[in-house]
Amino acid sequence: MARFEPYENNGGTCVAVAGADYCVVAADTRLSVGYSILSRDSSKIAHLADKCVLASSGFQGDVKALQRNLAAKELLYEHNHNKKMSCPAMAQLLSNTLYYKRFFPYYAFNVLGGLDSEGKGCVFTYDAVGSYERTGYSAQGTGAALMMPVLDNQLKSPSPLLLPARDAVTPLSQSDAVDLVKDVFASATERDIYTGDKLEIVVINSSGSRREFIELRKD
Repeated sequence: MARFEPYENNGGTCVAVAGADYCVVAADTRLSVGYSILSRDSSKIAHLADKCVLASSGFQGDVKALQRNLAAKELLYEHNHNKKMSCPAMAQLLSNTLYYKRFFPYYAFNVLGGLDSEGKGCVFTYDAVGSYERTGYSAQGTGAALMMPVLDNQLKSPSPLLLPARDAVTPLSQSDAVDLVKDVFASATERDIYTGDKLEIVVINSSGSRREFIELRKD
């Protein structure tokens, strides 16, 4: 008897790290199902606004539908308000969009990174139905459980329960943060078969954004 299976996890891992005046968002480019690699060059990163980038892991069909939905809403916002949407505003919009679909959710696990209105780096991490928080760094996807202990050890984000509240940004320089992201991906690809091929890195700062690629394991 045939069963309706609307979801499929296409694997991959996304990471974001926020600094005092920059944000690094990175994801691998492998698209796979089970033990089959469908593509070695599938981007998980989408530019949504001027200084705002979304990286998503999960079911690729839902990821692309979510990215198109947010891009359309951002365009409407730009026409209505004559300005680009800020990263915290996009974070709230993403939360609302995911929660709206909570009874048949987007099978997408998202991390949003960029600069806020003060020029500080910001990272927002989500579950599948829109619950989110602002942090200094985050990882989502099949390799997240391998990466987060390393990020916790190196970056030690302050607890949001501490008073007075502290900025949730990492103490690293921009180049050190990029090197750390490369290291955690190189490590995770040794143990996670769904992460690999190439690493796409987007660095956002006051002068704009730049993108670079490095090679990862292909087996």
